[in-house]
Amino acid sequence: MPASVSSAVPLTTPKATRREWLGLTVLVLPTMLVSMDMTITYLALPAISAALKPTSAELLWITDIYGFLESGLLIVMGTLGDRIGLKKLLITGCICFAAASTLAAFSTSAFMLIVSRAIMGIAGATLLPTTLSIIRNLFHNDVERTFAMGLYTTCFSSGTMIGPMVGGFLLNHFWWGSVFLIALPIMFLLLLSAPFLLPEFKDNNAGKLDLRSAALLISSMLSVIFGVKRLAEDGFSLTPLLFIATGIAVMILFIKRQQTQQHPLFELKLFNSVSFTTALLSLFIALFSWSGMFFFVGQYLQLVVGFDSFTAGLWTIPSSTGSIILCMLAPLLVKRFPRGRLIVSGIIILAIGIGLISFISTTSLALLIVATVLMSGGCGLIVTLGIDMVVASAPPEKAGAAAGISETSTALGGSLGIALLGSFWTLLYRHQIAKHIPALTQQKDTETIKNTLGGTAAMAKKFATSEATNILNEARIAFVHSLNITAAICALIIAFVAILTAKKFGAPKNPGRPA
Repeated sequence: MPASVSSAVPLTTPKATRREWLGLTVLVLPTMLVSMDMTITYLALPAISAALKPTSAELLWITDIYGFLESGLLIVMGTLGDRIGLKKLLITGCICFAAASTLAAFSTSAFMLIVSRAIMGIAGATLLPTTLSIIRNLFHNDVERTFAMGLYTTCFSSGTMIGPMVGGFLLNHFWWGSVFLIALPIMFLLLLSAPFLLPEFKDNNAGKLDLRSAALLISSMLSVIFGVKRLAEDGFSLTPLLFIATGIAVMILFIKRQQTQQHPLFELKLFNSVSFTTALLSLFIALFSWSGMFFFVGQYLQLVVGFDSFTAGLWTIPSSTGSIILCMLAPLLVKRFPRGRLIVSGIIILAIGIGLISFISTTSLALLIVATVLMSGGCGLIVTLGIDMVVASAPPEKAGAAAGISETSTALGGSLGIALLGSFWTLLYRHQIAKHIPALTQQKDTETIKNTLGGTAAMAKKFATSEATNILNEARIAFVHSLNITAAICALIIAFVAILTAKKFGAPKNPGRPA
């Protein structure tokens, strides 16, 4: 295996050796860690609040700063890896992530924890694109690379499933900071083995890093992502829309600059590839719809069905299992069917799952589980094959940039799904529940009831027993009714994307080859 790659396109697709497969086992470790971190932090929030006494704004930044910086830096870190070396950036990121995790575990104030989480987010932005791009460079055979991507997405899905279990165990037996120390043994194992198992890959012809372009891209991405996150939490208002508009304007400046540079930060010509852009669209819509709808699943299980948080978490395991199964089936399916056709099939499965949610009632637990299994399974198939197609569409020496773009697409899709579908649901819910609020309710309590079902449950304690029972029943009905309409519209959007994607991919002549 060469120490670096040049711009020449390989003429053959050699099979991977034992070294590449051992390298893959190392690369999936940070993937699982990143997905576990997403779920564990939310679980630890009550203990963190009790220990560090953060303000509401500080608590928000403890949860948001990691994903905010990670999402905003993915593309820049991917292109940086192409220039300085993917293995070098991966090892550096692992060292920084381990150090920041230790700092977070022993934080003595909310501010110290926020800073630690910020460093973790910056380091995390190096892990996902570098692991993806190294996989792209290790596996040139189409079927082997798809299998490797399937294992990658399977580990990501597994991390979201085992994260709450591991986190719950640690929080029950140790202090809140123990959840951040999970990173240490994983990073130690990676640092111990990566220098021997992973070759170095870099673009020798990339040229000097254009710092002005990097600054434009980072400011653009951070502005858009901040606006989308605020949109998800606060609903439609002037501030998040201004941030999004500013980010788009700066992105236009960035694109214009890339067109005049001899060595652009990343090649805009990547977007000329139909498979690249269509796979990106598929990734975006998959995470947009899955994240937007799954946002309501936990609320339904706890606030409508009445499960406690642990039991509700157990009922989400079937959906994670559905995702894992189709992630692992993807490499077998590509031997018989074109990748483009399989991605379209995944979109259809996702649409059917979300479509089923439009038929649930307040007592439809079984139907909800079937729907979430289909949603997660379809999403898993799309993500596995979509990331594979995006990264494979780029030449090996540009794999870091392509990986950063694909990860940014999924991150933005997830955040925007929660923002837009959540806001639409809120409009429907507010209209529905407003008819049933008792006449003498104070204005402050009225607004709380109108916003969420959880707020209604809290406010209902102020009313007489019969009145509280009535308003809670009406709130549950309003929650489900609003969810039905939101799911139906979302399913129609996905169906439209499925048709558009099918037309873009077309019908390839040779099954088993990329569309």
